Amino acid sequence: MALDQVSDALLPRRYQEEIFTRAQQGNVIAALDTGSGKTFISTLLIKWVAARNIGGDKITVFLVPKVALVQQQGEFISKQTTLRVRQFSGATAHDMGDREGWKKEFEDADVFVMTAQIFLNLLTHSHWSMDKVSLIVFDECHHTRKNHAYNGIMREYFQTPVESRPKVFGMTASPIWNPKNAVESLTTLERNLDSKVIAVKEHVDELVGHSPKPTEIIHVYPASPEKYPDYESKSLKQRLDLEHLPPKIGIPVEKILTRYAVTLYSLGPFGAELFLYTEVKQRVSQLIQDALDSAMDYLTPAQYTENARGRFTALHQEDLVHPRLRELEQTLAEFSSFFDPPEGSTPPEIPMSWCSPKVRVLAETLFHSHVIKAEQLVGHGRDAGAKTNTKGMGTRNQQDTVQLFRERRINVLSRLGAHTHVISVASVLETTHQQHMATHQLAITIPCEMIWACDLVIRFDPVQHMVGYVQSRGRARHKTSTFIIMVQEGAQAQAERYLQFLQSEPQLKQVYQERDLALSTPDEDEDDKDDPADLAERERFVVPTTGAILSYTSAIGLLNNLCSLIPRDKFTPMHVPRYTGDYSATVHLPSSLPLPADLLVYEGPPRRSKKEAKRAAAFLAVKKLHSLNVFDDYLLPAKSSRGREKEDPDGVPIGDVSKIPDVMEVRVRDPWVLGRTLWLHVVYLDGRPSAGLVTGTPLLPVDLVASGLYISTDEPRELVLHPLDAWSQRRAMEDYTRMGLWWCITGRGITLPLTCYLVPITRDYTIDFAAIEQAILHPYGSYNWDGVEEEHYGHLLYMNNKEAGHPMILHRFRDDITPSSQPPPGSREEAFPTYRDFWLHKTFFILPELCHRATDVWRAREARIALKLPPIADDVLVQALTLPSANTSFNNQRLETLGDAVLKLAAVVHLFNKYPHRHEGQLDSMKRVSVSNRTLLARAVERRLERHLSSENQSIRMWRYITADEDDLYALRARRRTARQFPRKSMQDCMEAILGASFATGGIDMALRAGDALGIAIGGPSPWSMRYRPHAPKSPPAPLFAQLQETLGYDFVNGQLLLEAITHPSFSSTDSTSYQRLEFLGDALIDLVVTDYLYKKYPKATSGQLSWARSRTVCAPALAVLAVKRLRLHQYLLINNVELSIAIARYVPILEEISDEEIIHHGWKQDPPKALSDVFESVMGALLIDCDYNYDKAAAIVEIVMEDFLALLHPDMPRDPVSQLMVWVAQSGCRCVRFAKSQSRPELRRYDCMSVLVHETTVAGPIAAPNLSMAKGLAAEEARRVLDDPSSPHHLSRVCVCGMEQVKEDEPVELPPEVVKEELDDETHEGFAILAQILIEETEDPELKTADEDEIAEREQTDGEDEDVGIPMDTNDTVDAVEENEDIGLKNSNGFTYDEHVQTESEDDDVGMAMATHDTIEELEVEQLMQLDV
Repeated sequence: MALDQVSDALLPRRYQEEIFTRAQQGNVIAALDTGSGKTFISTLLIKWVAARNIGGDKITVFLVPKVALVQQQGEFISKQTTLRVRQFSGATAHDMGDREGWKKEFEDADVFVMTAQIFLNLLTHSHWSMDKVSLIVFDECHHTRKNHAYNGIMREYFQTPVESRPKVFGMTASPIWNPKNAVESLTTLERNLDSKVIAVKEHVDELVGHSPKPTEIIHVYPASPEKYPDYESKSLKQRLDLEHLPPKIGIPVEKILTRYAVTLYSLGPFGAELFLYTEVKQRVSQLIQDALDSAMDYLTPAQYTENARGRFTALHQEDLVHPRLRELEQTLAEFSSFFDPPEGSTPPEIPMSWCSPKVRVLAETLFHSHVIKAEQLVGHGRDAGAKTNTKGMGTRNQQDTVQLFRERRINVLSRLGAHTHVISVASVLETTHQQHMATHQLAITIPCEMIWACDLVIRFDPVQHMVGYVQSRGRARHKTSTFIIMVQEGAQAQAERYLQFLQSEPQLKQVYQERDLALSTPDEDEDDKDDPADLAERERFVVPTTGAILSYTSAIGLLNNLCSLIPRDKFTPMHVPRYTGDYSATVHLPSSLPLPADLLVYEGPPRRSKKEAKRAAAFLAVKKLHSLNVFDDYLLPAKSSRGREKEDPDGVPIGDVSKIPDVMEVRVRDPWVLGRTLWLHVVYLDGRPSAGLVTGTPLLPVDLVASGLYISTDEPRELVLHPLDAWSQRRAMEDYTRMGLWWCITGRGITLPLTCYLVPITRDYTIDFAAIEQAILHPYGSYNWDGVEEEHYGHLLYMNNKEAGHPMILHRFRDDITPSSQPPPGSREEAFPTYRDFWLHKTFFILPELCHRATDVWRAREARIALKLPPIADDVLVQALTLPSANTSFNNQRLETLGDAVLKLAAVVHLFNKYPHRHEGQLDSMKRVSVSNRTLLARAVERRLERHLSSENQSIRMWRYITADEDDLYALRARRRTARQFPRKSMQDCMEAILGASFATGGIDMALRAGDALGIAIGGPSPWSMRYRPHAPKSPPAPLFAQLQETLGYDFVNGQLLLEAITHPSFSSTDSTSYQRLEFLGDALIDLVVTDYLYKKYPKATSGQLSWARSRTVCAPALAVLAVKRLRLHQYLLINNVELSIAIARYVPILEEISDEEIIHHGWKQDPPKALSDVFESVMGALLIDCDYNYDKAAAIVEIVMEDFLALLHPDMPRDPVSQLMVWVAQSGCRCVRFAKSQSRPELRRYDCMSVLVHETTVAGPIAAPNLSMAKGLAAEEARRVLDDPSSPHHLSRVCVCGMEQVKEDEPVELPPEVVKEELDDETHEGFAILAQILIEETEDPELKTADEDEIAEREQTDGEDEDVGIPMDTNDTVDAVEENEDIGLKNSNGFTYDEHVQTESEDDDVGMAMATHDTIEELEVEQLMQLDV
C-alpha cells in the first residue's frame, strides 16, 4: 500500500477484533463508549457477511435514527469497503409507489444506509422482505423501545421464520435508560433486538487508552432573581400587551408567555425579550401574509395588476388585516434596531446584569481563556402542517455549521431542538462579549452524532436520563477535555441525579460486561410506558398476494398519506383524519373521500392508552379501506406517476421499453415479393379492363381516383405459366415492365429485380405475351410512317411518347391544326389554352399510386387480422397506420388527436367504475399510467404493431418495388417483410390513431373493442350501457334543479347525482360526497365531445390546429363562463368557505359581462375561481352516468350547451401570446430568449410576476397577475409588441446579436428524441428554443411540407429528359427540329405500328397495351384505348 493511502485504510484494534469475533457468533449489541470505533466494527462485520453471501441475493441494511447520520455513515462504509453503498433519507428516497425504481436500487446495491422509517416503509409496502436481508446494523440502538421505527422493524423481524432472519448488530454507548432498574432496562433492549449486550472483556486497557474520560466538573450557579432592576422598565413584553390580545387573531398567547417565563428564568430578561421579539414577529408576519394572500386570491386580474403597481389599496383594508396585528407590527419595528440590528451596524451593548446568573457563570467559564466565535445548531424543522415560519435547520446547513466547527473557524456550538423556541445561548454570549484570547473548541449541549472530539463540553440544561448523560459526555473525549455540568444552587435533585449517573456507570457496565451470548426470556413484552396487555392485543395484517404488512405502527401514517393525496384548491385546507375519544378512539375520514357516510367513521376497541386507542382505530380503518380497494395490495393509495410503473391499473404487466432505440429498425409487412406462385390482377380504368398487375402476393381488390381516372382491380387469380416457357415468360414480363418504368416513371434504368409486373392483357384476361415480345424487340417503337394511308384508318395502333402508356387507333390525319391551336369544347384538352399546354402539363403516371394504394389496403387488412381489430373502414385504418414521414397528403396525426381524447375518456370511465371508493387524486394517478406513452409503447411492442406501419416516401423517381435478393424470386415461401426505420414515438401515436379510427368508424362501442384488442386498460370490449347498469334506485331531483334540467333539455333519473355534482369539497355532508370524481369524468367527456366536433367539422385541419382550437373551449375560463351564463351553476353550488364565496361573488359579474368572442380569444387573461369550471365538468359527468353511459346522447347535450362557443372555433385561430412570441422569435432567428419570474410584493413570498429577456436584456415586465400563467401571457404579449416596433429601443434588431444575416443559413433547432414538452423549462434559452421548434412543427400543414407530387414528377421529367429518359436524343434528328419549330406534322409523328394487333373500334376494349414513343403531334382523331400511366 502506498504511503499516501495509509491514512485512508483503518486497521482494527484488538478490542475491536474481540467485539467483531463475538458478533460473528450471534446477534450482539456492542456497548462501547463514544469514539471507540463502533462503526468500524460494523464495517468489518458487513464485509464478513457480504463475503458469505454466495448467491448475492441478500442485502445489508445499516439503520440510523437521524437524517444527519445517513451521509456520515454511508461515506465511511463506502471508503472502507468495495461494496456498492446507497444512501437514503426522506429527501433522497424514491416514492413508495415507485416500485421499479426501488427494484433497480436493490439490484444495484449491496449496502443500504437509511433512516429507520424508510426501511420500515419498504417492508410495509412489500418492496423488500426481511428474509432478503443478511445483516441489519442499528446505530444508536438504544432507541429500540416503545414505538420507535427501530422497534417496528424488529416486530417484522420476529414475524420472519427463525431460519430466514438476518443477523443483528446493535451499537450504543448507553444501553441502559433507567439506572434504577438496570437489569430490566437492559433485558428489554436485548429482547427488542433479539441480541445480547456485550462489552470488551479481554482488551479493556487498550479500550481505555483509546476512550479517555474527560475531567468532570460541577459548576453551581445562583437561582435567578425575580426582578432585574437594571433592565429597561418599558420592556417589549409590556408594549406588546399580549395578555389583552383578542383570541380571534390566532396567536397562541398562553403558550408564548409560558415559554417567555421559562426563558426569563433560564437566560434573563434580554434573552426572554429576544425570544419574544423573534417569536411574535414570525407569527405576526405570517398572519399578515395569510391575510394578504387570501385577499390576493379573490382579486380580479385588473385589481391584481393595480395592486402590484401600488395603485390599489384593497389589501390594506382593516377587514383583511386586524388592527391589532398592525399595532404589533409597528411595535416590533420600533424594537428591530435593538434586537435585530442591520448587518454592518454596531450592535447595542448588553450588560451582564441583563442576563441570568446561569448565563453569567457560563460566560465567565467561556471567557476565561477563549475567543468566542459562536454559532447555533438547530434541529431539522417544524411540523409539516404548521403555518408558522419558525423553521429548523436543513441537513446541509447543519453539516456546513459542523464543518466550520471542525475547521476551527467557529469554536462554540449551541445545540437546540427545532421546536424548543428558546433563544440560543450562543447568540446571547456573542452579543455580551466580543474578544478573548484562545482557540479551544467547545460546545454547549451539542448533537453527539455530528461532532467529533471537543476540548470543552458544557451541559447547560439538567441531565434527565443515563443515555443523555453518556451521549453529552462522549463529545469531550480528548485526554485533556473537560465536561462541565451546570447545576442550580439548591437544586438538590439535579445534583443527585448527576451523581447517581456518575457513580452507577461502572456498576452498570459490569451488568453486561461479563454476560455471554445466552439470551434471557423475561415475561414482560414492553418497557414501562406501553401496557403489556395492549401489546398482546395488537393485530397484524399481511396482504396475501404481495406480503405488504399493516401494523398498529404504520396505520396512522397510511391514513395520513391517503388524505394528503385528495386534490384541493387554494380555498380548501389540507384533508386530514380526525380522531375523537380517549381510551376508545374513533377516526373520522374526510367527506371528500368517495365513501358512504358509514364507511367514513371507524371506532376502535378500548385500549389502556390514548395513543394506542388511536392506532387501533386507524388499523381498523386501513384494513377496511384495503378491502374496499381504496388501498391497493401494496397498501398504497395510488400508483406512482413517475413513469416507472410495472403494471397498468388492471394489474397487467408493462414491459420494459427503456432499451428500445429512439429510431427503430423494423421488418414491416410488405406484399411486394415474387415467389414461385404468381397472381394476376386485372386493372380497370374507368371500368375498362386495361392491363394486368402480376405480383407474388394475392392482393385485395382496391379502387382509387388518380389523374382524373377511376382505377380499380379485381380479385386475384393464380397465374399458370407454361412449364417449358416459364423462365422466358418471367424474363419477358421483367424486361417489359423495366422498360416501361424507365420511360414513364423513373427516367433511369433499374438494375435490381422487380417485385411486380405490369403487362398487357387480351380480351380473355390473359397476358398478351406477343405484344410483350414486340415491345421488347422494338424498345423505342417503329418510326417508319411510309406507306401509312387512309386504308390504315381504324386499323393502325400508335403511341405518343409524351403520353406514354396510352396506345391509340389512328382514325384520320388532320392538317388544319398545330400545337398552338385552341382545343374545341368537349375535347379532353379543353381545360388548357393550347394543345401544347396539355401535353406539357398532363401526366398519367398512376402505377405508383396504384401500388401504394394496394400496399396500404393490404397492410390494413393484415393489421386488422393480426391485431384482432373490429371492422374499421379501410380508408380510415390506412390513415391511422400512415406515419408523417411518408410525406403523403394524409397521415395519422389527426386521428391521433382524436384517439387521444377517446383513450382518455375510455380509461376514465373504466377507472371511475372499477374503483368507486378512490378519490380523484388516486384515479388521476392511475389514468396517467393507462394513457402514458410508455404504456402505449409497451402494448404496441407486445402486439408487434411496428410490422403494419407505412412510412415509405412516395417519390416517383425512386422505384421501391424491387428486391436485392434474387433467391426470393423463386422461393417456396415468400418473405413478405421489408426493412424500414421510423421513430419509436410513431408506435404510441399509431395506438391512439387506431382508437381514433375505430371511433370515427363505429363510435365509442367500436373504440372499446379496438382498445381491448390493443391491450389498453379500458375495462374490456363490451359497451358501457351493458357493462355499467344502474344500481342506484330512481330518485327524482329536488325542485331546486328544475330550471337546470330545463336548460339542459334533460331530466335526470337519479337526483343524487346532481346533488353530488354541486357539492364543493369544503361542504361536509353525510348525504353526498364532493363533486371531484364527477369532475374527473366530465373533464374527459367534454374533451372528446369538442375534439370530435372539430374533427368532423374541419376535415382539412391539422392535428395542431385541432388541439389549439379545442384548448380554447375546454380551458377553465371558458367552462366557468358556461357554468355562470349558460347553466347558472354558481347559484346551485354548495360551499362552506367564506373566501371562496367572496371570490365567486366578485367574479360572476365579470363572467356575465364578457362576450363569447372575448373568452374564446383572450380567455387566458381571466382567472375565475376553479370551482366554477369544476362544477360545470361535474354536471357533465353526472349527465353521462345518468344517461346509462350513452355517449352519443350525452355528447349531443354537451354540444347543445356549448354550441355558442363551438361555433366560434376554427382551425386558423391565433395562438396564445406565449406561443406566438416563441414562433415569431424562432422564425426571426433569435435563440437567446427566456422568461424570468419574480415577486411583485416580497412580503407575500410568492412568485406572481413574469418578464421576457432577450440576450439577458429585459424587454417586457415584470408584469404581475394572479397566477404565473397569466403573467407569462401578458409579458409575452407586451414583448411581442415591443420587439416588433421599429421605434422601440428594444426592437429585435437592436437587442439580438445572433447575427440576423445568418438566419437563413442556420438550421432549425434540433429536437431531442422523445422530448416531453411539459419537462422543458422556458426560463432557459435552450428550453425556450426547443419549445418554439415544437410549436412550429405542430402548426405546419403536412400537405405543405413537400411540393405536390404531380408537379415534382412533371418538372423532373421535363428537366431531366435530355439526360436519362428512355430515348437517346441522338437517335432521332427530327426531335430537335420538332422542339425548335413546334411544327409537328405527320412526317415527324414517329408512331409505332402493330398490324397484327389492328382492331376495329368496336373491339378496342380488348386491345392490349403496347409500348411506343411519339413526340407531340398534331391533333389526330383517335380513340384512346388505354390511359394507364406506366
